[in-house]
Amino acid sequence: MSELTMPRLSDSMEEGTIIRWLVEDGARVTRGQELAEIETDKAMVVYESPAEGYLHLESREGETYAVGAVIARVLNTAAEPRDEVLATATAAPVPVPVPVSIGGADTTAPSSPRRRALATPVARRLAAANGIDLAALRGSGPNARIVKDDIAALLASPAPVAEREAAVMGKGESTFSELSRTGQRIARHMAEAKATIPDFSVSTEVAMDACAALRNALRAAEPDARIPSVNDIVVKATALTLREHPKLNSAYTDGRIEFFGRVNVGVAVAAPDTLVVPTIFDADRKSLREIGEASRALAAAVRDGSVTPAQLAGSTFTISNLGMYGVTDFTAIINGRQAAILAVGAVRTEPVVRDGAIVPGQRMRITLVSDHRVVYGADAASFIAALRGRLEQPLLMM
Repeated sequence: MSELTMPRLSDSMEEGTIIRWLVEDGARVTRGQELAEIETDKAMVVYESPAEGYLHLESREGETYAVGAVIARVLNTAAEPRDEVLATATAAPVPVPVPVSIGGADTTAPSSPRRRALATPVARRLAAANGIDLAALRGSGPNARIVKDDIAALLASPAPVAEREAAVMGKGESTFSELSRTGQRIARHMAEAKATIPDFSVSTEVAMDACAALRNALRAAEPDARIPSVNDIVVKATALTLREHPKLNSAYTDGRIEFFGRVNVGVAVAAPDTLVVPTIFDADRKSLREIGEASRALAAAVRDGSVTPAQLAGSTFTISNLGMYGVTDFTAIINGRQAAILAVGAVRTEPVVRDGAIVPGQRMRITLVSDHRVVYGADAASFIAALRGRLEQPLLMM
């Protein structure tokens, strides 16, 4: 007999939801056969059978289970006895949503865990953004699954879709919207990181004139080719610097420092109502062109919802770049199981002194936020100085 447990599909995953079983209870399955669709806090994946035998389900569609909880068993024979395990016993509690009024009916959730409504990811995001309680709806899709059109039809109706409270203390009318599943997860992780990691930051200015010249030269040499972005150059320079400064490519784990064997750079990507950090694996070994291709592919996957758990796991360091929004500098929050994060600001033109004359120069501010349990001030200063040196001489990375 083989037990099938809720897998950990990303570093931050703590629970998953069974969206749909693809095989009936008691059916014979083969190794590698697709068994179920599982939704995590970041993506939807298909769970494959690790063994051959007869499938006996121990979980229900639409319910959420903690990582490691038994969701099914594969038995050697159809008649083999099995332990009767109630799926609800291992189900992770589902947060009680804000009461929502739909069509005039009060749909306040009960205080106990409940069945998770079947809905497509797009429908979930749309419902969360508009404060709609999916448990109160019955969808028009297969098995009554809620689809995007169901939410759109509800929004088009004259009935209110979010709870509104009267004005209090001059604040005016308030509208409440329930956080999405991913939003709840991000909020908890960020709060935990800020409360438990003793962080500190160091900043420096980087002369980006050489990077600008390199990009212009590449553009002139290959007019039809995609040239590396500033962020691609930052990723490459950071990865090479991490290889030389292993303390920054580590994490504080149970009183010890865990040094990672690979340099995998996570790049923060904004998506509707969420923030996702896909990973560029072995960034220190990739060329600038390869990093650019990987970065564009990952960003596209995040925005269209096709990013996989494998693409979101395994990062050893994170880069957050807000330069495209005109932000000049900021401090970021360290991701769990990492020692540091780099915040990158916009490249801007400023007057600089060169050879005794005031001339225009390209400048960019970077800020390294580090876990003081692992990284000390001298470590951070040495790292950021080495990184600045690489960015100011990008030809050495080609």
